[in-house]
Amino acid sequence: MTKAEQVTGACAEHGEGPFWDAAGGRLLFVDLERGAVLAMTDGGTVDRYEIGGVTAAIRARREGGYVLATRRGFRLLSPALAPVSDEIVAFDDPAIRMNDGGCDPQGRFYCGSMAYDLSPGAGTLFRLDPDLSVRRVLTDVTISNGIHWHRDGRLVYYADTMTGRVDVYDFDPDTGEFSGRRVFTTIDDGFGLPDGMAIDEDGGVWVALWQGGAVHRYDQSGRLSERIEVPVHLTTACTFGGPDRATLFITTSRQGLGAGAEAAAGAVFAIRPGVHGGELPAFAG
Repeated sequence: MTKAEQVTGACAEHGEGPFWDAAGGRLLFVDLERGAVLAMTDGGTVDRYEIGGVTAAIRARREGGYVLATRRGFRLLSPALAPVSDEIVAFDDPAIRMNDGGCDPQGRFYCGSMAYDLSPGAGTLFRLDPDLSVRRVLTDVTISNGIHWHRDGRLVYYADTMTGRVDVYDFDPDTGEFSGRRVFTTIDDGFGLPDGMAIDEDGGVWVALWQGGAVHRYDQSGRLSERIEVPVHLTTACTFGGPDRATLFITTSRQGLGAGAEAAAGAVFAIRPGVHGGELPAFAG
């Protein structure tokens, strides 16, 4: 068992969705309900880019710039992190917002939704295709959260937080369809709930544990193989980054905490766990 180190101040109310922006040599993540994209550079300096509304998840675009999940859909951003498109609307229910997402190896961007009041089954996993059309991939989701593809591109790991587990699906790279859902791993009682995730080059799945103050690594059989402690209990997501992709960056939240509670909540933490992560796919649109 090892501990992650704090590398920024408490810079986000609800930090989420981190990814290593190789072109910019920086970590990008979001302050989800405050409507901002944050960029962490060397030394832990954090620059803040105000977008407005909800900023749920962000990834690079192959042609430059970024794709952002918003409250009810998607938006394209310039390399300077400024909006360059209108919102691409996936749904229009004010009780629902987008949550977490990521790209498949073919460059399709997925993001899932959840109800503000956590209504069971109210969420959906959506897919933004390179032609900017939107498809529904999974329904009857409660809190759509971490999603990540195995390095062979034939499996996809997915967490609906309130199930208390990570599932794995067979993935069709040609159609983007999910099938054959089964349990990959169940989070033991008392460890928290599965949130965002990352995968290392050995096939290990790293899962941030909401209310658990930790990140767990599960091997390809779903067995718990490593535990990284984080000194705040609202751990939200993780990603591999740095020039060698050997640093695991961990985002956290202070959502619902009082002003005097957990001073480090909302900071980014990091650790070098002895493995490397792969480069995350970019959006092809």
